[in-house]
Amino acid sequence: MIHEAKLMAELAASQNAAGPVRIDNVSRRGILGGMGALVLALSLSDRAKADEGQTEEQKAKKFGADGMPNGWSDDPKVFVAIAKDGTVTVTNHRSEMGQGVRTSIAFTVADELEADWSKVKVVQAWGEETHFGNQDTDGSRSLRHFFQHFRHAGAAARLMLIQAAAKQWGVPAGEVKAENHVLTHAKSGRTLGYGDVAEAAAALPVPARESVQLKKPEAFRYIGKGKIGLIDNHDITTGKAIYALDVKLDGMLYALVARPAVYGGKVVSFDDTEAKKVPGVVKIIKIEGGEIPSEFMPLGGIAVIAKNTWAAMKGREALKITWDDGPNASYDTTAFRKELEKAARAPGKVVRVAGDVDGAMKTAKAKFEAEYFVPHLAQAPMEPPAAVARIKDGACEIWACTQGPQAAHDRVVKRLNLPADKVRVNVTLLGGGFGRKSKPDYVVEAALCSQAMDGQPVKLVWTREDDIQHSYYHTISVERIEAGVDEKGMPVAWLHRSVAPTIGSIFAPDPKHELPFELGMGLVNNPLALKNLRFENPEASAHTRIGWFRSVSNIPHAFAIQSFVAELAHAAGRDPKDYLLELIGPARKIDPTEIGDVWNYGEDPKRYPVDTGRLRRVIETVADGAKWGRKLEKGRGLGIAGHYSFVTYTAVAAEVEVDDKGQVKVHAIDIAVDCGPQVNPERVRSQMEGAVVMGMGLALTSKITFKNGRAEQSNYDGYEVLRIDAAPKVVRVHLVPSNNYDSPLGGVGEPGVPPVAPAIANAVFAATGRRVRELPLRDQLST
Repeated sequence: MIHEAKLMAELAASQNAAGPVRIDNVSRRGILGGMGALVLALSLSDRAKADEGQTEEQKAKKFGADGMPNGWSDDPKVFVAIAKDGTVTVTNHRSEMGQGVRTSIAFTVADELEADWSKVKVVQAWGEETHFGNQDTDGSRSLRHFFQHFRHAGAAARLMLIQAAAKQWGVPAGEVKAENHVLTHAKSGRTLGYGDVAEAAAALPVPARESVQLKKPEAFRYIGKGKIGLIDNHDITTGKAIYALDVKLDGMLYALVARPAVYGGKVVSFDDTEAKKVPGVVKIIKIEGGEIPSEFMPLGGIAVIAKNTWAAMKGREALKITWDDGPNASYDTTAFRKELEKAARAPGKVVRVAGDVDGAMKTAKAKFEAEYFVPHLAQAPMEPPAAVARIKDGACEIWACTQGPQAAHDRVVKRLNLPADKVRVNVTLLGGGFGRKSKPDYVVEAALCSQAMDGQPVKLVWTREDDIQHSYYHTISVERIEAGVDEKGMPVAWLHRSVAPTIGSIFAPDPKHELPFELGMGLVNNPLALKNLRFENPEASAHTRIGWFRSVSNIPHAFAIQSFVAELAHAAGRDPKDYLLELIGPARKIDPTEIGDVWNYGEDPKRYPVDTGRLRRVIETVADGAKWGRKLEKGRGLGIAGHYSFVTYTAVAAEVEVDDKGQVKVHAIDIAVDCGPQVNPERVRSQMEGAVVMGMGLALTSKITFKNGRAEQSNYDGYEVLRIDAAPKVVRVHLVPSNNYDSPLGGVGEPGVPPVAPAIANAVFAATGRRVRELPLRDQLST
């Protein structure tokens, strides 16, 4: 996933070319409550200040000497507070949706602070970019971008406490030690608690960044140890955690919306006579919408506001609405797939070229070609979108399960025509997100419903059917690869055409080419060691809302490339793992801008080159873990795949069994990840396990199809996420170690997904001799 501002810039360019914890939303004043608390405001170069006095060239530089964002809108303002009783409060500025960011941020600060973890709590920041910087929780970048800043925040606070204690004792600061919430002067044997000097420390200036000494990794108490569970775990397991659906306000009403079944559809007329007769229905309003591109605004439709959710549901069912289905009324994914295949078989926009592909194809010993298909997918988080809005005294306050509180804030400001300082978005816990909750259409709907009720609080609820039938879907795609090989079966020419509607289609009218960030997800930055390469992007129009989905375009690109490599290996009579490693070539570091990737996940290409040595290592690691090369019984097979995404390297080896009815059973998965330094190994492991399950769902069961413009699936019976009985009994996660915490971090949330499906598909071939080139695999082997 990608920050929206960067997406819009790219679009414009492409068009022109461990205990209970309270989950609170607090203000700065609230943190300061109780005079005498030490408050460290970690303020990283306000955008205006960062630009002041700089040349245009300097302003254009995204990174400082330390490799961290410089002058970005991402710069956070993170608060660390220590109260008189010693309680440490860390304000978390990113959304918690199961990835453990609240825990990882808190213990990063606590480690450098030398805090006792039992005395640490977390409060959730509301959505305000001027205070907290970019808050979009996407792109697997929360720790990647802010880990070093959090370390400095904790270390600076520790130094201030030491200075305050030294001043009180009249001793040099160098003789005072901070350890586990206690300040000690060894020579005199005196000690103080953190709370004892909080007031004095608050009066001291925040130390200059260069004067703050970070801990050595061997002194870490929490970072890299993997011994701390989720800080929210007690509240989650005891039902005390607050999700958007749990928010209750006095006098609150409930609302559901009847939305157009077809993207771009609009209400022609409606009869609400019967709906008004439903007990509990209070008001029925029309929500304007249906514009294409839709951006993050509502689709439009009719909202039923009632005293409870059941009444709102029954009232919606009783509505009689006449729809104009609009320009996408004939959208049929079966027919559209044929259009994509036709486009993939003809030349398209060249997005990367090296050598002479056509000439090498003519002299090749043999030629191979294959097409791979990935359908639309829905994020389908366990908690559907929901938001509560209340308008009072000309100000709108919102509680929502959102990945992008600033985006939600800005859309409500725009739609309700309110001053920016009159809208506040409070972030609850998220019951999953996967990119869906980056798009705040549901937040705007809630605000419009409250506005219609003269400010009375309204909870806007999406049902599971609403979520699956009105999503921002992962794009549908056809990937065509052609290769010419030499007498040894190794490629001398490689042509890859990727055809898919772009995410840019929700922001601009019918852009028919994928954006640079989509092309940079495993396509143009394919690191194969080949002289003759060409990557093309033929045109494709969008007929439904396309949006971020966990790992985005890496999914189809990895599926196609890793499957095709295995096909070439079989044709050459080679072991798939050895063949893949030979194609990747020797260990080397590649500047992504030199191979057509102008994006590189928003990171400095010098700091984050494509490192084929790391890619080779994760592939070799899973091969060792799965005991690659061992003989399996009939009907079983091993498959392997590797991929680079979100500046992280992952690989998967899958062991599957296919029975005589064509049913696939995944027995074991080995997954290796090299994400650089591991801040929270326990959560890295959990994220990889979750990626395996999600990746298996994409490989085996999940798809969204359209007919007459309408999504044909409506709930988990039609759109099948992986069932618990289908999960493998064995998942082995291999964490490639790195103890250099000064080196750059990678991402974790998304990189585990892409190699899962091709590894399973390759294992199916090894088990059956049948090659499956489309997802999901289910039912294809039974015919």
